[in-house]
Amino acid sequence: MPRLSVNGIELYYEEHGEGVPVLGIHGTPSSALLWENAAAELAAISRCIIYDRRGFYRSGRPEPFDAVDLTEHVDDAAALLEILHAAPAVVIGRSTGGEIALYLAHRFPELVKALVLLEPGVFWVDPEALAWAMELRKSVLDAAARDPWTAAESVLRTVLGDQAWDSLPGTLKDMFAATSPAVLAEIRGEGLDLSEKQPELDAEALAELRHPTLIVSTEDSPEALRRVTARLAEALPHSESVTVDGGHLIYPAHPAVLEFVRRIAAEAGQ
Repeated sequence: MPRLSVNGIELYYEEHGEGVPVLGIHGTPSSALLWENAAAELAAISRCIIYDRRGFYRSGRPEPFDAVDLTEHVDDAAALLEILHAAPAVVIGRSTGGEIALYLAHRFPELVKALVLLEPGVFWVDPEALAWAMELRKSVLDAAARDPWTAAESVLRTVLGDQAWDSLPGTLKDMFAATSPAVLAEIRGEGLDLSEKQPELDAEALAELRHPTLIVSTEDSPEALRRVTARLAEALPHSESVTVDGGHLIYPAHPAVLEFVRRIAAEAGQ
């Protein structure tokens, strides 16, 4: 399995195709394993890089693995792009990955060509969404107090629904369960979507983000996620929005995403 040493952690990653660089950042709980089909489609029009974030599934974990912060995930993504000579990249982030992508563009604007935010977990942009996220945080911690290995399941049952969770194959449920330590580390850390200490980019900082941005939401996701995407669409000056079918696990190679990546590549002459 291909790995890179990034900021003291061995990160699992994959590369597919050639052309304009695209970096895919998965959500919480998750893994690049769920992006493999999308990566194959994106590879037809780009150089697609996907990876397991620190602590998740096939990537390494620091010892002890008590907490992980937003800044660590952002630093990892930046280092990955630099080591692989893949900047500037179109960065596609789903859920928590969307939050990481947004802060990557804020802290390292030169590394990002454009953003695709698939219902990003930036709950601080809306008070009601943030209250919903803090309730989710509490329910995950309550479940983990009884059994730490159910942290990931607790998140997904709330975000996807019980029926969607129950319908998952056993192998996927096992993969998600294995990411529970990372879910709890993010909750205990700072700046991530379910952390107690939330980050904040004010309206002025968001307005300074000049990257072309596609914001994708669905009608079947919790209302809190739709509130977030609506607020971001208002705040980001070069954004466009689309609503697609399905729930929160938006397909990273949805036709709307592929069209956006093609357009960005054409504008860059690639």
